[in-house]
Amino acid sequence: MTVSLAISPCPNDTFVFHALVHGLVPGAPPVEVTYADVDVTNTAVQQDRFDIVKISAAALPWLPDRYALLPCGGALGRGCGPLLLTSAGRRDPDLSGAGVAIPGELTTAYLLFRLWAGRRAPARVEVLPFDRIMPAVAEGAFDAGLVIHEARFTYHRYGLRTVVDLGEWWEAETGLPIPLGAIVARRDTVEPDRAAEWIRASVRAAWADPAASREYVLAHAAEMEPDVVDRHIALYVNEYTLDLGSSGRAAIDELLRRAAAVGAAPA
Repeated sequence: MTVSLAISPCPNDTFVFHALVHGLVPGAPPVEVTYADVDVTNTAVQQDRFDIVKISAAALPWLPDRYALLPCGGALGRGCGPLLLTSAGRRDPDLSGAGVAIPGELTTAYLLFRLWAGRRAPARVEVLPFDRIMPAVAEGAFDAGLVIHEARFTYHRYGLRTVVDLGEWWEAETGLPIPLGAIVARRDTVEPDRAAEWIRASVRAAWADPAASREYVLAHAAEMEPDVVDRHIALYVNEYTLDLGSSGRAAIDELLRRAAAVGAAPA
């Protein structure tokens, strides 16, 4: 049996899944990996395209019953939330008349933005691949952009500044970590408990020998300097990657409860 896996090419995912993808986890099956933007994987899970998939935590209310949320491998943490950015020379945009670029309608970033903005809905929202958002804002195509991943470390290069750190807002509101990404597995093709064992073993292998995945991680992070890659991994790969625990599950529950309360997701 070969297991199909869909993850992002970002350093946290390639670091975490290196051992599993390269056949270094004892007892795990061969893995066929696809690298895709989170907006793509959020849609792919609706089409049963992969056995194990990285999706946004905000997409969980739309998860088909045939998928199970795994307690490991995802992206939660503190100080790692999405940023709403605008040009350095621009006043904070009037959201009621603004055009905002977002990384996907089912992303946690967009859900956090909606929860923060409340009634101040922007006039225009457009989905762009996350790596195109900062250039588009810098070029003036949008009043603001909602960014994720390594943009936290690089946005100043585009002459942009932060309107709001939605992670800081979330933590101040709830006291909980920020639930960004989740790993889900198809129950009919992969036994969820087994899949969790494989992923945990892959995480432990990554931590035990970080150098082993270095070439693989850098190959998929071709436009990132090694220092940015290291900071990215240090921020997004943490205790919640190995196990959500009670606080990680509470964070996901609270995010989805708030989403349902404002009509942004089904209960």
